[in-house]
Amino acid sequence: MFDFQNDVVELSKADRAHPSLPRVQKPRLALSKRLFDVAGAIMLLLPLGVSALLLCLLNPLFNRGPLFFVQERMGFRCVPFAAFKFRTMTAPNGHARGAFDALETDRITVLGRIMRKMRIDELPQIINVLRGQMSLIGPRPDHFEHACVYLRTVPGYCARHDVLPGISGFAQTEVGYVDGLDGVHRKVAADLYYIAHATLAFDLWIAWRTLVVIATHRGS
Repeated sequence: MFDFQNDVVELSKADRAHPSLPRVQKPRLALSKRLFDVAGAIMLLLPLGVSALLLCLLNPLFNRGPLFFVQERMGFRCVPFAAFKFRTMTAPNGHARGAFDALETDRITVLGRIMRKMRIDELPQIINVLRGQMSLIGPRPDHFEHACVYLRTVPGYCARHDVLPGISGFAQTEVGYVDGLDGVHRKVAADLYYIAHATLAFDLWIAWRTLVVIATHRGS
């Protein structure tokens, strides 16, 4: 069984025996998921464009600096890729945030806080989806340097990269933002549960839960 957010999820006998083994997606599921990703990403191109135009007007007043933030993250099969986001934070003061450090909330700008609550900052990652580097739904990709630390210290962390990372995921809707070693353990448990039970219907449910989370303003 996996334990996340103080809840215990009972798995099948096979899941309990091998909770961290890689899973191979069935061809039919992989195809339907890719079609879902491409269709969803195309639908989100208009909101992305509108958001970019609005931020070009608002950034000089409330979020001075570049429009986009590009960060190397760990993707499918632990391969690094460049993930795109709308920038929500000021530049670091020279001290790099550690893998288990808390989020530097003091660096989040006024406009950035609104974008993070509404998940607008994640919209540019639809470009990653169209490139085949990400999925709409899947385990959230971590900063590559932090992910390398988690690979060495968190059991099961490697297995969460047996599927494409996602813009939203089961861990994000049901566990929320986490930091610290215990938080990473809970996130990984939720991600492995998702991988073990992945279906298109599950993805659609997570997409719905993501909208609920946005509507209720839960988020980092």
